[in-house]
Amino acid sequence: MKSMRRSILTAALAVSALSALPSYAAAPKEINFGIISTESSKNLSKDFEPFLKDMEKAVGIPVKAFFASDYAGVIEAMRFNKVQVAWYGNKAAMEAVDRSNGEIFVQTMALDGSKGYYSTLVTHKDSPYNSLQDVLKNSKDIRFGIGDPNSTSGFLVPSYYVFALNKVEPKTAFKSVTTSNHEGNLLAAAAKQVDVATNNTENQDRLKATQPEKFAMIKEIWRSPLIPSDPLVYRKDLDAATKKKLKDFLLAYGRGNDAEGERQRKIMAPLTWRGFESSDDNQLLPIRQLELFRNRNKVEADSKLSDADKKKELAAIDTQLAALEKQMKAKK
Repeated sequence: MKSMRRSILTAALAVSALSALPSYAAAPKEINFGIISTESSKNLSKDFEPFLKDMEKAVGIPVKAFFASDYAGVIEAMRFNKVQVAWYGNKAAMEAVDRSNGEIFVQTMALDGSKGYYSTLVTHKDSPYNSLQDVLKNSKDIRFGIGDPNSTSGFLVPSYYVFALNKVEPKTAFKSVTTSNHEGNLLAAAAKQVDVATNNTENQDRLKATQPEKFAMIKEIWRSPLIPSDPLVYRKDLDAATKKKLKDFLLAYGRGNDAEGERQRKIMAPLTWRGFESSDDNQLLPIRQLELFRNRNKVEADSKLSDADKKKELAAIDTQLAALEKQMKAKK
């Protein structure tokens, strides 16, 4: 009887010890890689396929492309664990980090090796508009093409630098405002379906390579300050081993000076990437600052708010801005 009690006690202690050990997520049976809709999924699928095949070999788990009709679709898919890894712009990555359990782990490098790109305004090459001032002065005659609300270069950056700083409300300032992806806005400007549209230097380079005759029909008339290059995000609860395999694969990809390295760089060329650098959520600090500045300008211009409510909201935003500034100084 004493022996039985001892056995039961030993078993209980063993179970207790096991339950006290840290738990680790199991490796997924497959990875869905989210791809934001900067252009048609057909084009993106073709260009991403060889890259994802190489990722699949390195990680040892099937990797499948995941597309949605807009950026929010990829963000929501990550939120519900339908997507485990994704390529985002900074604004979309901010949404994924804040509400989809996401975590930035690398950022892309452009073909020239830079870690940033620019938001732009484009128009038809024969357009009479040659500057931002021309656009603002003639806004009532302009059909304006803007990007997805979760696009950094197509929406957030121009919302601040073009609209907020100039105290312009696009919905009332322009003759019309339409929303499209980057490719759609470029093609619309080239075809004179819109008079001016938002875009970015990466997608302009892509159009120049894939459809040079269309690219020849547009001109750039404004360029923003530098935007941090696009991040890749994985879910925080992805298992540690898979996270390491993904990061190791990306940081080594295209770095070799041999035939394999050259093959990998050719695969990335249509994506306008040269390789990857390590990154983290701090990459989003200037983007968060832009978002807060934009919100502050909205509150200041809101005539429906009482003076007391406006003062309270502005104070809250200023507190957030001060905290961000402190974080950015600490990062330098």
